[in-house]
Amino acid sequence: MHRMSFSSHAASPMPTSLSPFSHTLDLSVLIPVYNEADNIQPLCEALLPALKAIGRSFEVIFINDGSTDATEARLMAVAAGERRVRVINFRRNVGQTAAMMAGIDHARGDVIVPMDGDLQNDPADIHTLITKLDEGYDVVSGWRRDRQDGFTKRVLPSMIANKLISVISGVHLNDYGCTLKAYRREMLQGFRLYGEMHRFVPIYARWQGARLAEIPVTHHPRRFGTSKYGLERIAKVVLDLVVVKFLTQYETKPIYIFGLAGLMFMGLSFLAGAYALYLKLVEGVSFIMTPLPLMVTMGIITGVMCILMGLLAELLVRVYFESQGKSHYTVRSLVNFDVPAPVDPGRVKPNPDLVA
Repeated sequence: MHRMSFSSHAASPMPTSLSPFSHTLDLSVLIPVYNEADNIQPLCEALLPALKAIGRSFEVIFINDGSTDATEARLMAVAAGERRVRVINFRRNVGQTAAMMAGIDHARGDVIVPMDGDLQNDPADIHTLITKLDEGYDVVSGWRRDRQDGFTKRVLPSMIANKLISVISGVHLNDYGCTLKAYRREMLQGFRLYGEMHRFVPIYARWQGARLAEIPVTHHPRRFGTSKYGLERIAKVVLDLVVVKFLTQYETKPIYIFGLAGLMFMGLSFLAGAYALYLKLVEGVSFIMTPLPLMVTMGIITGVMCILMGLLAELLVRVYFESQGKSHYTVRSLVNFDVPAPVDPGRVKPNPDLVA
C-alpha cells in the first residue's frame, strides 16, 4: 500500500517500512497523549488487564505529543514497572496525526489498535474489535453510538464532518472520528500520515480493497483534562479529505482531472462565443456591448493552462514512480509462486551450437 511524516501538510504517497523492529507480537495498542497526566494511571489500570484477558502477546505504545504537564513522568513510572508499555516522547507538540504515525512506525504487532488516552474509549472493546477482525475483515472501526460529549461543540460538528466525509469519499461510516479501530498490519504498510489525516485511514484502506466493518463501542464521559478538539477542525478535515481524494483517485492519471477541467472551460468558451455570434448576427448587438468576448478569451486561456498543468503533472508522476521503483498496484496474496514453473517439452528448442 501507500502513504501518509511528522509534519502538517497534505497527504503524499511515500514508501516506508512499517517498523524498524521485527513484528513478532500479536497486538500493538497505540495511544497518543497530550497533557493527560491524570488519565495515565487509571487508563493503564483498566487497559493492561483487558489486554491480558485476550490471551495474545501485546505491547502498549504511548506517544507523548510534547506534553507540558506531568504526563511524561507518569508514563515513565508505568513503563518502569511494565516492560510491555513503551513510550515515545516528542520534543514538541506536533498533533495527533504525527503521533499516530510515530506509533505505527514503531509498532511490532500483527494487529494495530489506536485508541484515545482520555479514558473515553473502553479497553474492553479491544477484544470485540479483534473478534470482528478475525471474521475476515481488514479494518474494524468503532462507532460511538451513545456518545458522551457536549452536543453543540462535539457531537454536532462530528455529525456534519461524518456526513461530508461519507459523501466525498464514498465510504460510509457513522463515526470517522472514533480513534478506537483495529487494523491488520498489512493495511498500514507503507502508509504516511499528514495534516489531520489519521481519521481517513479507513477510507484509504477501503479504496485499496480492504474489507471494512464498523461496530458500536462504549463511550465514557471525560473524567480528567479538557478536549483538544473544536469547530475549526471541520474545515481542516474537509480540505484534507479533498487532498486524499485527489491523490488516491488521480495519483497515476492527473491529466484526467486537469484535462477535464480544461475541456470544460474551453467548452463554456465555445458556447459563450456561439452566443456572442448569435447576438451579433441575429440581434444586432455589438461584441463590445456584452462581456462575452472577455469570457471567451479567459475561458480558452484557463482551459489551455489546465491542460498544460495536467501534462506537467503526468510527467512528474512518471518521474516519481520510475525514480523510486514504485508499483501502481497492490497484491493481497500470491498462490503457488514458490513452486517452480513446469517445463513444456514442446517449447524447449535445442541449442544449434550444441548439435553435433
